[in-house]
Amino acid sequence: MGEQFYRGRSIVGRINRMGRMLLALLVTPTVISLILMLVFSNRYHQSIARMEAIASLKPVVADSIPESVWKLVSGRESLTETRVYTLIDQADGTIDRIREETREEDQLQLTVAARTMETLRQYTDQIVSNIQENVPVVQNQKVLEEIRDVAALIESMLNNYITEEIGASAAMSETLNRIVMLAAGAEILMVAVCMLMSNRTRKRTESFVRKPIQELESVTGQLASGDLRARIPKTDVVELIKLTDQVNVMADNLETTMRQNVQDARNLKKAELRILQAQINPHFLYNTLDAIVWKAEAGDQKEVIHLTSALSDFFRISLSSGADWIPISQEKKHISGYLSIQQTRYRDILKYEIDIPEEIGGFYILKLLLQPLVENALYHGIKYKRGGGIIRVTGSREGESLVFRVQDTGKGMDAATLAALQERMAEGQPTVASGTGGFGLVNVNLRIRLYYNQTEGVHIESGTGGTTVWFRVPCRTKEEIEQEAQGASG
Repeated sequence: MGEQFYRGRSIVGRINRMGRMLLALLVTPTVISLILMLVFSNRYHQSIARMEAIASLKPVVADSIPESVWKLVSGRESLTETRVYTLIDQADGTIDRIREETREEDQLQLTVAARTMETLRQYTDQIVSNIQENVPVVQNQKVLEEIRDVAALIESMLNNYITEEIGASAAMSETLNRIVMLAAGAEILMVAVCMLMSNRTRKRTESFVRKPIQELESVTGQLASGDLRARIPKTDVVELIKLTDQVNVMADNLETTMRQNVQDARNLKKAELRILQAQINPHFLYNTLDAIVWKAEAGDQKEVIHLTSALSDFFRISLSSGADWIPISQEKKHISGYLSIQQTRYRDILKYEIDIPEEIGGFYILKLLLQPLVENALYHGIKYKRGGGIIRVTGSREGESLVFRVQDTGKGMDAATLAALQERMAEGQPTVASGTGGFGLVNVNLRIRLYYNQTEGVHIESGTGGTTVWFRVPCRTKEEIEQEAQGASG
């Protein structure tokens, strides 16, 4: 009976795995301690670098900037010669860079310093303006005193930041010392434990039960590789019965959880994107209804019929009985109705052209991709340009892809605005446009990437001559859309 129980506890491969485990136990504390030391050492050097940068900035703020302003006020140097704005920009840039490198909870002093630098810049602007307007020097001297006081305040904030950094560096050094001591203790303890376990394992393991272990390794490997249908057969080895049952239960739970997660993710994705589709600016509806009332009061029956029909088509296509995909011909009709309505309001400034050939009208496209781009071109390009402009919407087929462009001859965007917009689009965060109607470029970009499962969405080119927004999506037929929907539901 004792021999049977002993053999029942024997497991094939136990010695080899134990050896690897012992090695891992011996090496792990050393590796962890080395990693932690490298991490804390890097943080320490970064802290020193930040303190050096702030220390070098202090004389610029406390001395160089006030002195340059004084030279400007006294007339000893011109604005270009003083380079006061260059010094302010240099200080702003250094503070912003250090603040980005500093943990959020330690940014208070630098945040206040950055805001105070803006006050310093405003006082400098005031002096420059006074000099240009020949304001008496006495007034400029008062402003100069304010500049000196503000510079001293900023210097104090920088000193406080350095003090806090010194404290943080000391804390990091103390923590590193404790980690080293704990790692050394853990290493010694692990060596003792490993030696004891190794001796006991060698003495107690005399034979191997190969088949159950091989089956266990095989099934766990399949589970690790993603085959959640794999299960371990029943075994007679006493110590493996519970393990086998637990692994099989875990596999069952994991398979159920993965299936549920996939379904939940699909439902969440659809819900989020349909919420985006539902974000229609009510101002567009109100303005259109006001225009209809105005036309009716003026007795313009033909225009009332035109606007009412266009508005009906607009919302009919927007809703589309809950469908996410519509023919390109419907999307074309949608933007045509939208532009027709808007031209009634902006008759003197808005012209538009739609060039989407009929031969691609039968392909299906994700609903409400073009209208938000057209709306953006109107509200941010044409509306604020003197004399108005033209919106051109084009579509074409290039191989197995469809390319759509929305161009306007509006005021365009400067480089900073364009860069900020592209950064928001790269982040891929859905937004609700405020006061602009529709979903905005960011949301259209997100919908294209999610629904079409592609890395690229909307591309933007902008300059003084206007803005071009374009995107490329694959050609899809109604049958392909239906097959995809059936596959998702299955």
